[in-house]
Amino acid sequence: MLRRLLKFLTGRLFISLVLVAFQIAFLVYIFSFAQNDTLWIQLFSALSILMTLVVVVRDLNPAYKIGWMLIFMIFPVYGGFLYLLFGNRRLNARLRKRLEQLNIFYKKGVEGGMYSELLPMQALSSYSRTLARQAQYIANISGYPVWGNTEVEYFPSGESWALDVLSELKKAKSFIFMEFFIISEGELWDTILSVLLEKRKMGVQVRLLYDDVGSILRLPTHFDRRLRSLGLEVVAFNPLRAHLNSRLNSRDHRKVMVIDGNIGYTGGMNIADEYVNRLLKFGHWKDTAVKLKGDAVWSLSQMFLQLWAFSTSNAENFALYRPTLTCQTDGFVQPFADNPLDNENVAENAYIQIISMAKKYVWITTPYLVLDNEMLTALKIAAQSGVDVRIITPHMPDKWYVFAVTRQNYRPLLEAGVRIYEYTPGFLHAKMFVSDDRVAIIGTINMDYRSFYLHFENGVVFYGSSVIRQVYEDIAHTLDISKEIDMDFMKKRPWYKRMTGMLLKLAAPMM
Repeated sequence: MLRRLLKFLTGRLFISLVLVAFQIAFLVYIFSFAQNDTLWIQLFSALSILMTLVVVVRDLNPAYKIGWMLIFMIFPVYGGFLYLLFGNRRLNARLRKRLEQLNIFYKKGVEGGMYSELLPMQALSSYSRTLARQAQYIANISGYPVWGNTEVEYFPSGESWALDVLSELKKAKSFIFMEFFIISEGELWDTILSVLLEKRKMGVQVRLLYDDVGSILRLPTHFDRRLRSLGLEVVAFNPLRAHLNSRLNSRDHRKVMVIDGNIGYTGGMNIADEYVNRLLKFGHWKDTAVKLKGDAVWSLSQMFLQLWAFSTSNAENFALYRPTLTCQTDGFVQPFADNPLDNENVAENAYIQIISMAKKYVWITTPYLVLDNEMLTALKIAAQSGVDVRIITPHMPDKWYVFAVTRQNYRPLLEAGVRIYEYTPGFLHAKMFVSDDRVAIIGTINMDYRSFYLHFENGVVFYGSSVIRQVYEDIAHTLDISKEIDMDFMKKRPWYKRMTGMLLKLAAPMM
C-alpha cells in the first residue's frame, strides 16, 4: 500500500495535478485582488457578457449552453474568463493548419485507388434505400465509404477476441497498427508485447498510438520512450500538460488494430487484463469486438494513419498500406470515425438515424447513458411509436458519478415505454446498436457527451451482414442475465441518490 502511494506521489499525474492546483490558486488570488478594483471588475464583467453572447450565438448543443449559462449566473464576474480557459474548443492557428494538411494527406491517399467506392453503395441502395441514406450521410460527412468484399467475425467476449488477436499478430508479415485508449501493464499486454518484439526482429513495422491520459495511471513513466528504445514506433496521444487547457478533454478513445492492411479489429476492447477477465475489478467484464478481413480494413488503416500523421506531423503515402486481399462479401460494411475537431456529430447522428428508421426493434448496450435532448427525444418517440426499444447498462459501475446520471435518465425513458436493464454479473462495456435484423453498429462510442462531443471515436456499421444476427442473439442472452428496471424501482430510490443524480445531470455536459 505504501509503495503504491509513493509511486502515485512521485508520478507524472500527481505532479501535474499539483501544478494545476497552483495555477488555480493563483487565479483565485487574482480574482480576490480584482474584487478591490472597480476597473478590473468592470473588465471581467464585460468579458462575461461578451462570452455569454458568444455561447448563445454559437452552434452548440443546448445542454452545453445551459451548463455555461449556469456558470455565468453563479460567477457573473469571472464566468467569461472561465469560459476562455475551459469552454473554448476552437483550434488555434497551428492546429488548424495541421488539420488542413492532414486532410490533404488523406485525399492523396484515397485518390486513384484500385477500389471503387460506388459499387457497394449502389448495391446497398438496391438492398435498402433507407439504409443507403444512412450510409450516404456517414460517407458524406466522415469521408468513409461503404465496402463489400469483406469477411466479418463477431467476438462476444474479450477472451475470444484476445485469442484471435494473438493468433493473427503472430502471422504479421509487413506492418502492425495499434491504437487504444487504455494500455495497462499486465498479463495481456505482456503477451502481446512479446509477440510485437518478435515480429519487429523479423522486420515487421510496429506502430502503437495510445491515449496519454487514458493510460496514465496504468503505465510507468516514460513508457513510450522505453518501447521506442526496443524498436517500436510509439506515440502517446495528446500528452498531459501541467496547465489549464480545455483541449486536454479531447482524448483518443478509439480502439483499432490493423495487421498487414488485410485484417482489422475494433470494438470496446482495450489492452488491460480486466477486459479479458484475468483481473476482476467490477465483476464479470462484458465486452465485444469485431474482426474485418478484406476491403473495409482500408478505412481502419486510414483512421490510424490520419491520427498518426496529426500526432507526429509527418506526412507519408497512405496508399502503401492498402489491403492486398479481396474476400467474400458478407453484407455491407462501413467503418467510420468521428472527432472533436469539426462541428459534425457523426457518431450520435448515426445512432439517431437507426432509432428513427426502426420499425420493429432497437436494442442497445452502453456502459453510460448520459443523454442530450436530441438522443432522449429520439428514443422516446421510437418507443411511443410502438418500436421495441431496450437498453442494457451496467449494474456494477466503474464511475459512480456517471452511474448516478445514467440512472437519473431512466425515468423519462421508462415513462415513454423504453425497457431498461442492468447487467447484474458485473460491468458491461460493450457499445452496440442492433435494429430490425438489418443494421447494427459496433464500436467505441458511448452514449454520453464525452463520446459525442469531446473524444476521437470510431465504429462500424453493418448492413445486411451475418454479424447483425450474432449481435441480436448476444444481446438477447445478455438480457436473460440482466435485471429489468421499472418505475417501482425508481420510486424506491433514496432521496439523496435522486438529488445527487439531478445535480450531476446539470453538470453532465461539462464533465
